[in-house]
Amino acid sequence: MDAVIVTGGSSGLGAAVVDAVVKAGGRPLVIDRQPPRDGIEWVECDLADTRAAEAATRELIERAGGSVDGVVTAAGMDVPGALADIPGETWDRIVTIDLLSTAAVIRAAIPALKQSHGGVVTIASTLGIKAVSDATAYCAAKFGVVGFTRALSAELAGQVNVTLVIPGGMRTKFFDDRDEQYKPGPDAILNDPANVANAVMFALSQPAGCAVRELVIAAEQETSYP
Repeated sequence: MDAVIVTGGSSGLGAAVVDAVVKAGGRPLVIDRQPPRDGIEWVECDLADTRAAEAATRELIERAGGSVDGVVTAAGMDVPGALADIPGETWDRIVTIDLLSTAAVIRAAIPALKQSHGGVVTIASTLGIKAVSDATAYCAAKFGVVGFTRALSAELAGQVNVTLVIPGGMRTKFFDDRDEQYKPGPDAILNDPANVANAVMFALSQPAGCAVRELVIAAEQETSYP
């Protein structure tokens, strides 16, 4: 494994994937609004601008010499609340970053991934297979990631390995800016993002002719399905 593009690689699951790629001897290339840890190549980009996301992807592929072995779309955001209470621009931003930028980055990387017979790992959520109140944007986006990835795996079969990863709640800063009512309680059992990153690497490291299509990974006490 050499070059792997990681969206949202400056924090949370994305940062854990960056660390896992480095540990495996690979070269992580990050797209994010904030810089990743020192020594990691990156392009600053607001993923709510999908055309900019495509351009950032192409720039990183150029920096990698025109070849890339993997793409991991780990960037995501959420602002919980009732549909009537979430400003339209906020709702749209959630869906754009969580779903539309996923498609934009992968679209831009497909030619290089076909050349390398590389792999794509999209990050959905257990809220992409079950729905809860006050999460219409996030559920819409993550249900969309599930459908998008399943269709993409059929479209690129035999050319690019496509894996859908469905993680449960993780111990990251994802919940920090939420209203208190939407934060996990002090006794919440959350997964270590490093565990999810290891699952991502397992999918990316499969040999030619073998593909991991879907993985659900969560704390063992979490009920992932409705």
